[in-house]
Amino acid sequence: MTLFTLVLNASVSFAAEPSVPADSSIHVKADPALKTLIPADILKRGYIVAGTNPNTPPTTFYKEDNKTLAGREIDIMNAVGERLGIAVEWRDTGGFDNIIPGLKTGRYDVALSNINATPTRLKQIDFVGYYNASLLGIISRKDASIAPFKSLSDVCGKEVGAGSGTTQVTRLEEASKACEAAGKQPIKVAIFPDRPAGVQAVVSGRVPLFLGPYEGLLWQVKVIKPLTMSGEITVNDAPVSVAFPKASPLEPAVQAALNSLIKDGSYRKILDNWGIGFGAVTEARRNEEIFK
Repeated sequence: MTLFTLVLNASVSFAAEPSVPADSSIHVKADPALKTLIPADILKRGYIVAGTNPNTPPTTFYKEDNKTLAGREIDIMNAVGERLGIAVEWRDTGGFDNIIPGLKTGRYDVALSNINATPTRLKQIDFVGYYNASLLGIISRKDASIAPFKSLSDVCGKEVGAGSGTTQVTRLEEASKACEAAGKQPIKVAIFPDRPAGVQAVVSGRVPLFLGPYEGLLWQVKVIKPLTMSGEITVNDAPVSVAFPKASPLEPAVQAALNSLIKDGSYRKILDNWGIGFGAVTEARRNEEIFK
């Protein structure tokens, strides 16, 4: 299977499994002092259950064997588990929209899938932030010859795609209202089930533009030759975060492990391994602290 096919078909549904295998590119040593923070029920079980929606590199995706998870999210959470001295077992959520319900029903202890912390989501689930997602990208076909731009006001009157359930949909809807208020044509927002579907729509010419996380789209324009990065949009988003059921007793342990990884440089090695060190944070903050 070519990397091109891997990128576009990463949204293929896979049968539910008790655990999905995952590869880590970096391993770390345990800190026995941090293990004392793990809740007793999880410690007795012997592993943390982590949900993810395999999407595209470098976030989280299936390798070419179509069964092994890899990516930034996998490396980060597996390193958290290793620092805490406990295993992490992965589950495929079967879609981004299944993550919050899965956390609320206790199906997952944590979830990582390029999840932005937002005040609205904080009413339902909790967060520990770990990646600066303030840069978004908009891709197009190279042969469309779209001049590079840095503001969503430049796409007034155009059709732009985004992934279902993401903050990018909300951002486009807000930008569309601003276009109309300025006397311009609204943005036509095309919603796709996930990023790979939106990227494929741009490649095929179904939509001219697609908005998503910069690091993920940057990866794709490097491997899918017809594509280019047309827009680089800086926003004031809260960081991508590890998500938890509300008031989860696991939060202090994960936060402490993340800050330990940041302090000793392991965290930055993970990001640099995926070519996305530009999104490194200096501290893993939790819940309301994230928005200060």
